[in-house]
Amino acid sequence: MISRRDFLQVSMAASAMVGASGFANWARLAAQQSLTQDQLLQFDSFGNISLIHVTDIHGQLNPIHFREPSVNLGVGTNKGHVPHITGADFRKAYGIADGSPTAYALTYDDFASLAKGYGRVGGLDRMATIINAIRADRPDALLFDGGDTWHGSYTCHHTAGQDMVNVMNALKPDAMTFHWEFTLGSERVNEIVEGLPFAALGQNIFDAEWDEPAELFKPYKFFERGGAKVAVIGQAFPYMPIANPGWMFPEYSFGIRDENMQAMVDEVRAAGADLVVVLSHNGFDVDKKMAGKVQGIDVILSGHTHDALPEPVLVGKTHIIASGSNGKFVSRVDLDVRDGQLMGLRHKLIPVFSDVIAPDPVVAQLIEAERAPYKTQLEEVIGQTDTLLYRRGNFNGTWDDLICDALLSEREADIAMSPGVRWGPSLVPGDDITREDIWNVTSMSYGQAYRSEMTGEFIKVILEDVADNIFNPDPYYQQGGDMVRVGGMGYRIDITKPQGERISEMTLLKSGEAIDPAKSYVVAGWASVNEGTEGPMIWDVVEDHIRKLGTVTLNPNTSVQVAGA
Repeated sequence: MISRRDFLQVSMAASAMVGASGFANWARLAAQQSLTQDQLLQFDSFGNISLIHVTDIHGQLNPIHFREPSVNLGVGTNKGHVPHITGADFRKAYGIADGSPTAYALTYDDFASLAKGYGRVGGLDRMATIINAIRADRPDALLFDGGDTWHGSYTCHHTAGQDMVNVMNALKPDAMTFHWEFTLGSERVNEIVEGLPFAALGQNIFDAEWDEPAELFKPYKFFERGGAKVAVIGQAFPYMPIANPGWMFPEYSFGIRDENMQAMVDEVRAAGADLVVVLSHNGFDVDKKMAGKVQGIDVILSGHTHDALPEPVLVGKTHIIASGSNGKFVSRVDLDVRDGQLMGLRHKLIPVFSDVIAPDPVVAQLIEAERAPYKTQLEEVIGQTDTLLYRRGNFNGTWDDLICDALLSEREADIAMSPGVRWGPSLVPGDDITREDIWNVTSMSYGQAYRSEMTGEFIKVILEDVADNIFNPDPYYQQGGDMVRVGGMGYRIDITKPQGERISEMTLLKSGEAIDPAKSYVVAGWASVNEGTEGPMIWDVVEDHIRKLGTVTLNPNTSVQVAGA
């Protein structure tokens, strides 16, 4: 019923070419456009309903590089299962050839070298071309945006999300759900949502005062497609007031709300739904658990954790689709729905290779117009990098190593902390670092770089709290992103231990001394959820630091020792 052939055909074609031409020639062949747009878009239409899914674009209008994580640890029942395998293990699980386009798209090994051959990925004008091609084949295909769209770039910040709203509207989605959008502040979110020409969905977005569904966000919407009735239920990020500043959206509450989700599924089924789709921003492991608890969901379109999987994962009778992030992939899902039930499914995760996919001219012109007022600021070169700069991974990411170095130096701190957010494109060695690049990994509405004193005991409490958000064996208690990045200190973490016992051997790197629980240290960080946080904006701190360096060169970070993996 589910075939990996559609996605992996590109990989197998590449493997054949490597065998014929030799691996040394493959980068050159790729650069000469051995891949074609037709190859990437080929799909044998199936069934009577088509879904298109994009998610976690994070403000990226233009093509970028984006390296997949080298470390993505699962705990509890998810240990060793996708998406918690990476690199060679991932390629083996899906039969992906080393060095192939699919390997470049889905794994991290040899990323800098492959990036030079295969080029950038994403770009909403290229995504538009893919979406239009699917619609040409299936004119009534439904397009869904999984959220984290109006956030994450210089222009998005300076337009309060309007650049992304304008361009996404041109793609004509049928519905979306939400997460980082709420950090624009509820007043701005309400203003945008009231003007959207498509459905804003969230069965778990409630009025905080009355503890009842928020009127502005509908729980679900029906669509008539292919002679069937499709119900789409929205699931916004459940942990908004924990992971982000609750004071920015005080009138709303969130949560997973399994019981309400089950009630919504039952309600749409009673109203004649033949297919039930959940448009989710839970994160993959949370979606897996929810699929096991809530009965009657056919498909979950998963977002938040940025996972990209070339096949759906089946939990009971529920198919979970993971479509990556930063505009790097578009998922197409064809379904055969007959006699009130899902009879079969065919899926393709389409990598948006920007040198292969032709930009849609209308959307390209719109993107250019959105960026034009900021062109000079965006393109100013601040420095260069000799190091691959990336963010994804449970622990170390070189972008955040650089940010921590900037905080230590510019804020004269003993220890630096950078939040374990997943968004942010990569830069390959030899790239210029522009102002836009810095904003792509720092842009947010609460980017003040604080400087304060913390005891060693309190620092441990912070690390333990974040670790439990990631490594609690119950996915419903995994409320964070990746592990907070630290500069100026090292530690050991045992991910198998219970809360409060995971962190040990905390060491101040400049002296080699153990961090004293009773002693105070100067700590600099950013993205505090506390209202009234003071300090310069993080993008200015990082820009000042890079200007002084000229060229960024980072040594491998070995300050975190991981046990239990």
